Amino acid sequence: MTVIDAPPAQVPDELSPQRGRWHRVRPFLPLVALAVLAILPYSTMSLPGIFEGPVNSPGTLQLLAICLIFGGLAAGYDLLFGRTGMLSFGHALYFAAGVYGTDILVTRAGLPLWQAALLTITGGTILAALLGAVALRTVGIAFAMVTLAFAQVGAILVARDFGGLTGGEEGLPLDVSGLPAGLVGVTNTVNLYWLALAYLTLVVFVVHRVSGSPTGRVLAGLRDDERRIGVLGLDPYRYKLVAFTLAGGLASAGGVVYVLIVGGASPHITSSELTLSLLVMVVLGGPGTRWGPVLGGVLYMYLDHRLTAFGTSDAVDNLPAFLSHPLSQPLFVLGTVFILAVYFFPGGLTSLAPRLSHLTRSLRPPR
Repeated sequence: MTVIDAPPAQVPDELSPQRGRWHRVRPFLPLVALAVLAILPYSTMSLPGIFEGPVNSPGTLQLLAICLIFGGLAAGYDLLFGRTGMLSFGHALYFAAGVYGTDILVTRAGLPLWQAALLTITGGTILAALLGAVALRTVGIAFAMVTLAFAQVGAILVARDFGGLTGGEEGLPLDVSGLPAGLVGVTNTVNLYWLALAYLTLVVFVVHRVSGSPTGRVLAGLRDDERRIGVLGLDPYRYKLVAFTLAGGLASAGGVVYVLIVGGASPHITSSELTLSLLVMVVLGGPGTRWGPVLGGVLYMYLDHRLTAFGTSDAVDNLPAFLSHPLSQPLFVLGTVFILAVYFFPGGLTSLAPRLSHLTRSLRPPR
């Protein structure tokens, strides 16, 4: 009788010790990342080519703060686009409401910052609810066009200096005399950085809580098949209005923090280009994913700022004309990066990890 040795049984990846340890550690990674970001201003490390100065320099901290703000904005916008399936072209309106509302109430009305912030966020949320109640009567492209029309009205009111409040095309500098001393001056940039980090943490917490709730499951159902939600006896309009209002309120809160970081309001934040940028951030990171929109927002704003400096550098000027001209245009470089990312990673940055994991397993020798 011939005895044939059976091949050794392969242990599934999910049952291996390494995978088991990874799954136990993985839930704590966001807390580790938050702790690292919180203590980052204490670092004096220099990263030539990545930042212009040390990590704790005011310029670097301001850049990081702006990146964190737009990471939060992208996560809030993903609540509409990636998690509910609503393509809005007017999300910049609520961010602009937060910026201009805070600036006007502090500079023109002389209110304390906490009162101005509270009124602005409340007003931005109410504005989102009112405009959403109208826009959500339409669907598809019509919905996108209605939201774009509302945003254009806001941009026109700002540009024409309605009531002499917005400063028109010149913008409206923020009067810092009424602000807390800890938020004024270059030496206090670190406090603004921590404020931006707190905003990002709040947005991520709210979006994740909503996504994991019964309401979030209904929103995901609306994205996949709205008619099925109606058949179940639920009102799609009501749930979409909740998502629209919440996203608008989060964007208004981001505007409050942003105006403190940049020290004023300017008309460019009211343009539809900002909403398109948010859409690019979400798609670049991965719509409907947990961390994709945040990563996309941070990376997009970092590249937007750094490519501007790179385009005016001597290294680009010394290149031949056929290279220096396109490389000196940040939008051209950003567009190229976005096209390549969508082509090679259609699921966004978050699709890189599964792809690399699959590649690693395929290259692993059989046991």
